[in-house]
Amino acid sequence: MKGKVFVFGDNVDTDVIAPGGYLHLGMDQLLVHTMEALDPEFHKTVRHGDIIVAGENFGSGSSREQAPMVLREAGISFIAAKSFARIFFRNSFNVGLPLALIPDISAIGNGHAVEHSLENGYILDIVSGKKVVIEVPKGPLLDILNSGGMINFVRQELEKIRGKSGSG
Repeated sequence: MKGKVFVFGDNVDTDVIAPGGYLHLGMDQLLVHTMEALDPEFHKTVRHGDIIVAGENFGSGSSREQAPMVLREAGISFIAAKSFARIFFRNSFNVGLPLALIPDISAIGNGHAVEHSLENGYILDIVSGKKVVIEVPKGPLLDILNSGGMINFVRQELEKIRGKSGSG
């Protein structure tokens, strides 16, 4: 998939991602204000297929589920960071927003066109020609993502159980 990359530094917290003062206004208004403290034009320029590359501790702060939800709704395909805050990590998988680990963000240029594949584990900066390998989710986390999030995953698992118990 092709898109653009938004590069952010360390400790991007949930109040930057989903500012608390706008949570009560709904997703449409939250989309307008997401990431505005770091990039006031983010909501105008983000498109489906774009990605975020970030430093350490992405998603620190409160446990608001709206943070990964608003990024998913904005069109972000996945976030690759050096590390994630634990609660943001869990919330992201719960709402179906893929995350990956990236060892070095310096090879990816902010605003550059990129080709990326979560399935194949890479980000290619088309401008610089540099390709970075990312660590992608596996096992149960991948199953949750492939289901579209935790609620869908649980529904599918319950259907499997019902199917087995109804066939005997």
